[in-house]
Amino acid sequence: MKKLLIIITVFSGFASYAQELFVFTEPASNMAANSAGIRLSNAVMKDAHTGLINYYFAPELMVGISKNIMVHAQAFISNREKKFIINGGSLYTKYRFFSSDEVHKHFRIAAFARYSFNNMVIHQPAIDLMDRNSGYEAGIVATQLVNKIALSASLSALHATDNNQNKFIYGDKNRNAISYTFSAGKLMLPKEYTSYTQTNVNLMAEFLGQVNVGNKQIFLDIAPSIQFIINSRIRVDAGYRLALVNNLYRSSSQSAVLKLEYNFFNVIK
Repeated sequence: MKKLLIIITVFSGFASYAQELFVFTEPASNMAANSAGIRLSNAVMKDAHTGLINYYFAPELMVGISKNIMVHAQAFISNREKKFIINGGSLYTKYRFFSSDEVHKHFRIAAFARYSFNNMVIHQPAIDLMDRNSGYEAGIVATQLVNKIALSASLSALHATDNNQNKFIYGDKNRNAISYTFSAGKLMLPKEYTSYTQTNVNLMAEFLGQVNVGNKQIFLDIAPSIQFIINSRIRVDAGYRLALVNNLYRSSSQSAVLKLEYNFFNVIK
């Protein structure tokens, strides 16, 4: 009986968590404590300078140190320079400092930070620490889950540095930006949970924006996506990101994304 209660508790927690695993943003919730995961992010986008379709690959190692702290390490690989090279990488950490949990709903707030390093030639004033710029980011994210619907919003400050010998050519006053996101997701299947082996199907829409502090130019994107959680361990995401407002120039403003993820539970002592 005790083992059954433990299984039900763990499964119920995963069911809630699965609904807020957004494709383009991180929620305030963390991955399970003492767990690890591998994520392979793939993106295809058209370059405005060359007209070529470029492929970006970002393998990522994720570690849940505790229920409140998680760390990600990511590498950036692309064929933008007409051959596959490692452009750089990033370190990301998130600390959940507030949680209010009730039956079928919870509200959580977390602080996060990212450090990125990159060797690419800088082609745009928009700051992208996920593949194009070296720099720093710090912010806060809040997530509300109610039944089968999850809502999440974040606000962060970014600072771009030079990409080693490749200078940030848009002026020092344009090195800083504010990023903001809003995400909404809904669990579509299963209608009722009967087993941890059931496949979860989530539909979501996310809005991702940035305003450059120096020139006051902005972009705002929308990113619809679908997500599958298989056997409570495997995650498959597919989404498309496109611009709604785009007066802060980017060399690519649309992208198709496919993410594959596998999680290992209770692997860290």
